Amino acid sequence: MGLFNRSKDETVTETPSVAVENISGDYTLDPSHTRIGFSARHAMVTKVRGHFDQFEGTAHVDTVTPSNSSVTVTIEAASVTTGNEQRDGHLKTPDFFDIANHPQITFVSTNVERDGSEWAITGDLTINGVTKPVTIPFEETGSAKDPFGNTRVGFEGDVTIDRTDWNLSFNAALETGGVLVSEKVKLEFDISAIANVPAEA
Repeated sequence: MGLFNRSKDETVTETPSVAVENISGDYTLDPSHTRIGFSARHAMVTKVRGHFDQFEGTAHVDTVTPSNSSVTVTIEAASVTTGNEQRDGHLKTPDFFDIANHPQITFVSTNVERDGSEWAITGDLTINGVTKPVTIPFEETGSAKDPFGNTRVGFEGDVTIDRTDWNLSFNAALETGGVLVSEKVKLEFDISAIANVPAEA
């Protein structure tokens, strides 16, 4: 299935709001209304979900020439949250994120493609000191003017990666077969970005 094709259960059913016809411009991520998360299968039977509480990012959107668009995101690895203090502590150790030596996770785009409201953003993802290319498909979820006069745009996207490619290789075998933590991890992005206001001359 191509990057710009979604299965029926992935189709966005809600009609997005449209405040601006052309969303080209410069934007800053709004951490209060953005989720950067992940999910992984635990013990082969259920999923554990988590997210990061601290991050910042900027984007330049060019709808006419999408390849001129760019995205940069920096995540504080120590802000990982899964709802379990012991598990969060383990994720911060050298078994996983090794925050003492690699405090930040970064993504820097290298190419952007667009097909209507669907985008494919390719970039360098750095985790645990290892940099690998990743392509993330995104769907525009609309634009709006909020009560404070900000122009907002929304995007949703996800991609599944093999965590061992970034040396996140800790695991434990189960007596019944399989492993404690799946190697496949789904990265999930619910993005709300605010248009930058041009500085007055």
